[in-house]
Amino acid sequence: MKPAAVGYARANDLQEAVALLTEHGTDAKLLAGGQSLVPMMSFRLARPSVLVDINRVGSLDFVQDDDGAGLLIGAMTRQRDIETSPLVAATVPLLPQALRHVGHVTNRNRGTIGGSLAHADPAAELPALVTGLGGEVVVEGPAGPRTIAAEDFFVGPFATAMAYDEVLTAVRLPRLPAGTGFAVEQLARRHGDLAVVGLLAAVHLGPDGSIDMVRLAASGVGPTPIRLYAAEAALVGARPTADVIAAAADAVAVEPPDDIHAPASYRRDMVRLLLQRAVTTAIQQSEANA
Repeated sequence: MKPAAVGYARANDLQEAVALLTEHGTDAKLLAGGQSLVPMMSFRLARPSVLVDINRVGSLDFVQDDDGAGLLIGAMTRQRDIETSPLVAATVPLLPQALRHVGHVTNRNRGTIGGSLAHADPAAELPALVTGLGGEVVVEGPAGPRTIAAEDFFVGPFATAMAYDEVLTAVRLPRLPAGTGFAVEQLARRHGDLAVVGLLAAVHLGPDGSIDMVRLAASGVGPTPIRLYAAEAALVGARPTADVIAAAADAVAVEPPDDIHAPASYRRDMVRLLLQRAVTTAIQQSEANA
């Protein structure tokens, strides 16, 4: 199929982008990388009246140290640039690991981090990562900038807390302790497809060998990415044994969708299995880094 007729406007800076969104109202859509929006338009799943192109807003394309606390990444930064950035690899190693599961290199050459977060697909990797690490999203509209915690930003499938006249400008990710182990596990029909179930883990072991920090998030098992707090609580302070990891998996309580890709019961079983795999891999990496 082909997209329906659509208007086009190009913004040269952030203020112009906000003004165009305000002018055209709720039927306008921002065009960043277009790797999700354009296919949806082709299938008539999205029918905006106007596309507001922000590819010339160069102020939103950056990766920088966030005063030693982590990373600050501009919304228009291409996913491939983030994936290959030495600063990203040194500060938030889980991010390039997760990006290798996002589509294919061709997609990541054009896709942006802000576009993926604003699209808010509950099966996507980047929303789950930002949620799991306790990240923040910075948006700006006519009233100025505001910062939203990731868990408050995603409010439903393909829905966020942004107003229609706001632009996602940056994402902030915290630096985790040195020696943290990371892992990404997914069940997908093919590499690069959206995950039927995805699991991201970050685990740090203390000097005595017990787990003193853990971050877990799942995708594809709810209307938004889900931080697995109960499983985290079952791991923190414990020795990393197989029984402890199994108990953490048993603590997971999710209500996944039941659709053509997989029944809910299968997704529940898979998120527990993938959690055990991801946590085990992250623990082994943390032990090796110690």
